[in-house]
Order: sequence, then C-alpha cells, then structure tokens
Amino acid sequence: MWVCLNNSFLSIVAHREDSLNLLVRARVKGHIEAVFPEAKVYSRKGSDYEYRADIPRDRVAEVMSEKVWGIDYENFKGSVEDNHLHDAYMGFWSIMYRLQTDLLRPVAKSMKEFKLKK
Repeated sequence: MWVCLNNSFLSIVAHREDSLNLLVRARVKGHIEAVFPEAKVYSRKGSDYEYRADIPRDRVAEVMSEKVWGIDYENFKGSVEDNHLHDAYMGFWSIMYRLQTDLLRPVAKSMKEFKLKK
C-alpha cells in the first residue's frame, strides 16, 4: 500500500518472515521516522526502497487511523510543505489524472455516438 502523507511517502507491505509485522519502506531518509518515531530503521542500499523498518501491524493500523482522524486540510497538495515531496506528488497527481481522463474517454465517445443516433 502506498501512503502519501504531507510529510512522508511510505510503501507498506506484508513482512515475508513475520505475519505480525509489516514492512514499512521509504525512499527518503527520515520519512519512516516522521510517522513512526520509535522505528528502528535500517538501510538496504541498491533496493527500490532503501529505508525499511519492521513495525507491528497493530501499530501501523493505529498510526494510520490517527493520520485519518487528524486530517484538517481541504487540499492535500497544498498541505505538503517540502518542495521535493510536493513536486513528486504533483507528478503522481498528473499521472493519475491522465488515467482518469483516459478511462473516461471511451465513455465520452460512446455518449456522443449515442446522442448522434437519436
């Protein structure tokens, strides 16, 4: 699961060896600690996510719930203060917007054809 927070980007996946833990991964040093200050972060250089921490599932669920309950912004992108992270999210937003418009394009075309047949 990708988690886009206004102070960090995390990838959270099942732990291969311990079903009670999740593997929380980050590409930027400090992103895991920003969300899980108690985490013991280790580095795996050369992997797609260099920074990693094994965190109990219940702790991840607790923190994610706190993040949801703490949302106080009306525009997520505007709440991101770090310029590099903001730019990364803008790229992600653009790609997902393109996916939305690409998926809707056939519907719009078929609606035009439907209206022309009437």
